[in-house]
Amino acid sequence: MGNTKRGPKNPAPQEWLSEELSQDYIADYKPFNFVDGEGVRCSLYVSGCLFACPGCYNRIAQNFKYGRPYTKELEDQIIDDLGQPYVQGLTLLGGEPFLNTKTCLSLVDRIHETYGQTKDVWSWTGYTWEELMLESPDKLELLSQIDILVDGRFMQDKMDLTLQFRGSSNQRIIDVPKSLVAGKPVIWDKLVR
Repeated sequence: MGNTKRGPKNPAPQEWLSEELSQDYIADYKPFNFVDGEGVRCSLYVSGCLFACPGCYNRIAQNFKYGRPYTKELEDQIIDDLGQPYVQGLTLLGGEPFLNTKTCLSLVDRIHETYGQTKDVWSWTGYTWEELMLESPDKLELLSQIDILVDGRFMQDKMDLTLQFRGSSNQRIIDVPKSLVAGKPVIWDKLVR
């Protein structure tokens, strides 16, 4: 028992439901950054994650009550920030965006209403694509509104700091619209190996 390797938690399909877990809190909002996806981005870090990946880079955001409540004022600010012509889009991180679907869907829906398809949406998740395909309707709705998904739990034994937009080699950068059409994950065609 002393040598048992602790890894991230692996939920059963629809075991973790946003409506039961989310407190509608955010850990942080970072406008105009260059690290959370392609181009200049506005990044929303939602609070709450149950994967508990050893070595998580944002462990404090695993708490569903960490940070501050998501507000209409913050949403307005994000929409305004995205209006800058040099901003390519929004990135959802955490915590776990797919355990905060009410907050994320509210924002993503408003982005599409305001900007159509001129601003892209990226999201990181501990879920794999295959797991999300078995998930609740709200998670599938959020997935359908995203352009690029970085999927999979962070794994310390596969950590590679040279990877583009990923922390460990098991994670994939998935083109969501192409994947939904193909019925299987399609890797982002701009991926630098």
